[in-house]
Amino acid sequence: MLEVLRDGAVATLVFSDTARKNAMSRELGDALAAAVGALRGDASVRAVVLTGAGGAFSAGGDLRMLERLRAASREESRAFMREFYRKYLSILDLEVPTVAAVEGPAIGAGLCVALACDVCIVDEDAKLALNFASLGLHPGMGATYLLPRRVGEQRAIELLCTGRRFDGREAVSLGIALRSVKAERVREEAVALARSFADNAPLVVRALKARLGVDRAALDAALDFEAEQQSRSYASTDFAEGLAAASQKRAPRFMGS
Repeated sequence: MLEVLRDGAVATLVFSDTARKNAMSRELGDALAAAVGALRGDASVRAVVLTGAGGAFSAGGDLRMLERLRAASREESRAFMREFYRKYLSILDLEVPTVAAVEGPAIGAGLCVALACDVCIVDEDAKLALNFASLGLHPGMGATYLLPRRVGEQRAIELLCTGRRFDGREAVSLGIALRSVKAERVREEAVALARSFADNAPLVVRALKARLGVDRAALDAALDFEAEQQSRSYASTDFAEGLAAASQKRAPRFMGS
């Protein structure tokens, strides 16, 4: 479900649930958190690449999991989501620079995990979206903090409220990605960049990562708000309609309830 590859001082973590386009399940989150925990204790690791196998970074939240959450209580779903965020955002716990290598789709929470990395190299034809609102679901996985931090508030409002798709070229112009390349070069470029980080003085690089990284208190506040709002969404008829419309490949008809 998750591979850990080593090339000298660079470690590459690979989502490998290819049958489901690396959809974000509880099990995949557990595997990522475990791998991050092991790397944190390894002083020989100086940079980390996060990517996906099978031509996809991540298709987003596992739909079967989302269906189950519809039947959960507000308290249960809120607690579940807070823990779910923690597993995937464990990538932020690494003290070394992280590079997301995004090939193919990175949708919803999947794109948020790429945003949690320090730098993103993206497939120029990647299918990207923060499509929560088009499913009748409040954004989660730190979207309301990570996205405006990268693109600014005005762009964040537009991308989150429309849920529209965009490609890797636009991701660069928005500030979401550092650069876009052909799909077959994405991982190669990301590893080369990670290696250039790893070649420099590790104490300096780790200090820069700490100084330029996320404000954890601000992120935690955003995650608490998102978990509460997502628990409300799961109980709504709009979310049921959003899931039905997605499965039937039609436009949703939201009623605001």
